[in-house]
Amino acid sequence: MSPRSQGYVFVLITMCIWGGFTISSRLSAQWGISAWDITALRFALAFCILMPILIYKKDTAFLWKKQPFLLAMIGGVGYCLTSYSAFHYVPAAHAAIFLNGCIPLCTAVAAFLLFKEPFDKHTWGSLVIMLSAISAMSFFLYQETGVAFGFGDLLFFLSAIWWGVFTVLLRQWKLSAWHSMAGVAIWSAVIYVPIYLIFLPKKLSEPEPVHLLMQTIFHGVFVVIVATISYVEAIKRLGAFKTGSIVTLAPFMAAILAVPLLGEPLSRAVMCGLIGMAIGALQPWRWIMHKDSLQQQLDRQKKQS
Repeated sequence: MSPRSQGYVFVLITMCIWGGFTISSRLSAQWGISAWDITALRFALAFCILMPILIYKKDTAFLWKKQPFLLAMIGGVGYCLTSYSAFHYVPAAHAAIFLNGCIPLCTAVAAFLLFKEPFDKHTWGSLVIMLSAISAMSFFLYQETGVAFGFGDLLFFLSAIWWGVFTVLLRQWKLSAWHSMAGVAIWSAVIYVPIYLIFLPKKLSEPEPVHLLMQTIFHGVFVVIVATISYVEAIKRLGAFKTGSIVTLAPFMAAILAVPLLGEPLSRAVMCGLIGMAIGALQPWRWIMHKDSLQQQLDRQKKQS
C-alpha cells in the first residue's frame, strides 16, 4: 500500500471515531450516563493504559512541565465536561453546528488574542459565512420553537472556545502528538478523578452495565488514543490541510446519521446551520486554490527540467 493510500486509511479511521464521538455522546445522554461519570471513566481508563507505557519507556519527565497540565485542564477536563453536558440538552446536529463548526473560528480568535496572529482572508470569509448561517438558523429556530438558542448550544460554543485555546497553545508549545495525548489524559485523570470520587454526583448504578462498558472503551481508548495516533499518521502522509479538511466532515455526517439512528429531527433551521457552518469550517474555496498552487509548482518543475 502506498503512503497516500495509507494516509486515506488513517483518515477514514479518524473520521469514524470523530463521527462516532457525536453519536455515542448523544447515546450516552439518552442512556442516563452523566457528563461527570463519562469524563471520569474516559480518563481513568486512558490513565491505566498510558501510565504503565510511560513508566516502561522511562518517559515521564515531560509530565512535570506546566504545558501538559494546562493543556489537560483546558482541552481535557474543561472540554469534556462542557461538551458531554451539552448532549443532554440538544440533539447531535447542534454539536456539528456550535461545536465543530465554531472550532476553526474560535481557534483563529484565540490565536489573535493570545499571540496577536492576524486573521487571514480565509478566516474573514469563514466568519461572514458562519455568522450568516447562525443568524438564519436562530431566525428559523425562533419561528419554530419561540427560542433562538438553547443552553446546550451555549455549552457547545464554550467547548469550541476550550478547544480553540487548546489548539493554539498546542501549536505554540510544539509538543509531540504522543506527549500531548498522554499528558492530557494523565493530568486530567490525576486532577479530575479524585475530585469526582469525593465531591461530584455519581449515577453509575442507573445506566446498564453494558452501556457503561461500551462508552468507557470507546471514549477512553478510541477517542483519546486511537484517533490521535491515526490523525497524526494521516497528516504525515497527506499533509495538514487535506487531512484537516476531510476529517472536519465527520461530525456533519454524524449529524445526518443521527436522524435515522437516534430518531432526531432535522428541521429547516438545523439544515441551514449545518450547511452554512460546514462551508465556513471546510473553506472549500481553499481546495481550488490549493490545487492551483500545486499545479503551479509542477509547471515550474517541468520548465526547470
